[in-house]
Amino acid sequence: MCEWMLKRSSFKPDVICYNLLIEAYGHKLRIKKVESTYLELIEAQCIPTQDTYALLVKAYCKCGLVNRAESVFTKMRANGFSPNTTVYNAYIDGLYKGRESQQALAIFERMKRENCEPTAETYTMVINIYGKENKSYMALDVFREMKNRKCKPNICTYTALMNAFARDGLCEKAEEIFEEIQEAGHEPDVYAYNALMEAYSRAGFPYAAAEIFSLMKQMVCEPDTASYNILLDAYGRAGLHQGAQAVFDEMKRLGIEPTMKSHMLLISAYSRIGNVLKCEEIVDQMKSSNLKPDTFVHNAMLNLYGRLGRFEEMEQVLAAIEKPDISTYNILINVYGRSGFVDKMEEVFESIISKKNLRPDVMTWTSRIGAYSRKKQFKRCTEIFEDMIDSGCYPDGGTAKVLLSACSNEDQIEQVTHIVRTMHRSDDTSED
Repeated sequence: MCEWMLKRSSFKPDVICYNLLIEAYGHKLRIKKVESTYLELIEAQCIPTQDTYALLVKAYCKCGLVNRAESVFTKMRANGFSPNTTVYNAYIDGLYKGRESQQALAIFERMKRENCEPTAETYTMVINIYGKENKSYMALDVFREMKNRKCKPNICTYTALMNAFARDGLCEKAEEIFEEIQEAGHEPDVYAYNALMEAYSRAGFPYAAAEIFSLMKQMVCEPDTASYNILLDAYGRAGLHQGAQAVFDEMKRLGIEPTMKSHMLLISAYSRIGNVLKCEEIVDQMKSSNLKPDTFVHNAMLNLYGRLGRFEEMEQVLAAIEKPDISTYNILINVYGRSGFVDKMEEVFESIISKKNLRPDVMTWTSRIGAYSRKKQFKRCTEIFEDMIDSGCYPDGGTAKVLLSACSNEDQIEQVTHIVRTMHRSDDTSED
């Protein structure tokens, strides 16, 4: 419609019409059309708005063109605009969705330096970023800063913070925020209940998660598919495969179609007790129901066969994966490393490096270090650790534990301890 108005209609389009077209092309990743539409806007002597620039930034980020997104800010200033919250939020959101979280955090800091006041939406995104990185302590710091700056949290902000605590299994902290939601006059929604259930699940308290599930229903808050999946996972994580199966069966009884994730979680539940036949049965049921197993399901089976040393079946599953993700390769590196097949492990690692759309994450590097750690090859472990840092991948607590397990004497322990302390100091400095 907007395109017709621009090209064929006698109607003179305004900036709103151009913005709608830029947004539509951005969603379709048609970046040349985005740029040509912006040029048409300028040629038509329409004045771009903050929304226009925000849509340009979103489109560039969605297409992975971060440098061009940055150039929008230069363009704005040249046209006499100071980027406002709408533009900064679009940039942070685009970087976050494009998995450029460190750059998103840097833009958040720049936004404040340029005296552009963050909104509840801004803080919620930043809390989500730290939550996804398992840095709930940083998410809490951002939440406190938000309140100190008199920016009122909304229910999405509270839920984001609960999710951050949930990922770290800090159920008591999540419970405190749940209570704070109610004290602030908000009615907890399904997302808040789900976050609290997830916290208890990650902390290893399936029955507490089940109590929250019951409470949600008592409060006339309808559980969604994610609620059932979280409860299913809670039982599965705790090794209670019968409880997981009961949740799965209840979903079907109520007419709630189990999703791909539901099947994957049920496979994981049976996988924990090594029940290969049941896992294979679930995969067969999926296929007979015309539900094609995705990468997550294949990864669950890959991990199962690998843990049991059934490498032939593992290789067959690997061959069936159309689009392996970094988790696929991490499973292979972990399995081969634990089994002592270091050459095979290194082959898998090199295959990741050669792929343009994948890069090793902290789990990849830590699993690789772990293979040499079991052999007490301390020098090799520290070499890989240095490569990890040079690649821009930041180690976590698991990496430190693996390095320590490689030590054979007090000097090596002291060396690793110094590295860990340096890590924490540099982390604190970067957050300041």
